Amino acid sequence: MARRRAFDMCHPSVNLLYFLLVLVCSVGCMHPACLGISLGGALACGLLFRGRRAVGRLLGLLGPVALLAAGGNLLLVRQGETVLARLPGGRPLTLESTLYGLAAACLLGAVVLWFASWQAVLTADKITYLFGRIAPALALLLSLTLSFVPRLRRRLEETDRAQRGLLGQPRRRLDKVGWGAALLSSLLGWSLENAIETADTMRSRGYGLPGRTCFSIYRLDRRDKGLLGWLALSGGYVVAGWAAGGLSYTYYPACQAAGGPGSLSLLTVYLALCLTPLALEAWEERQWKRTTKNTGR
Repeated sequence: MARRRAFDMCHPSVNLLYFLLVLVCSVGCMHPACLGISLGGALACGLLFRGRRAVGRLLGLLGPVALLAAGGNLLLVRQGETVLARLPGGRPLTLESTLYGLAAACLLGAVVLWFASWQAVLTADKITYLFGRIAPALALLLSLTLSFVPRLRRRLEETDRAQRGLLGQPRRRLDKVGWGAALLSSLLGWSLENAIETADTMRSRGYGLPGRTCFSIYRLDRRDKGLLGWLALSGGYVVAGWAAGGLSYTYYPACQAAGGPGSLSLLTVYLALCLTPLALEAWEERQWKRTTKNTGR
């Protein structure tokens, strides 16, 4: 697990607004340049927040899925006017369907990588802080969902080790099927029991009752206000430009993009928006080095 970064220590509202903006732009815009910026920014943020090993494992899982999505679109979609080749049955393989499949693969990879960074930064306590008062049930559901996957994986490893210690390593295929079914049954039972215990615990503490006070360690300082302003301006500019058609791109029947200086400015601002955590980390690192140099450490 990577160490805490400067963006991770910002106010939760800053984290939430940033990830909402990059995810909305990633899902809504199919412009190749926009997808490339989103994928590159998601990869850079993933390395910053999750570390190389975690991102490497995630890319190993994403690679085959992305190739399957791209290849499936190429084989199933006939649209497009530039025919590259024809299958034995006469079905055409077009350049436009190939590019659209690659764009869909980039979109899938970018969204998954953004959510990986979301999970590392927007922890359960931040979700509870943001939504605990206005929507306590939603906050509890989101916090449980975010913590469910890592806890489930740890529980799976513990159950697997315990079962190997009791029964040994399965050898036959039928034994492996029974082994997997036993693991699945154990995980489902543990998940349901854990959810019930959590709900009962939160209810006994008065969670969600009107007038309940909440302790918080988060304070909105000057840096957070500046980041909120930057995210609102840059995100609003990109979303407004995208809604106005400045980032429109059509793949069928032929690839065509909206040109002009407006599109270039939108892409530049979107690049700066995606790289905001890295810029903040570089600025904090520079400030730290300057401080330690002045104090003589």
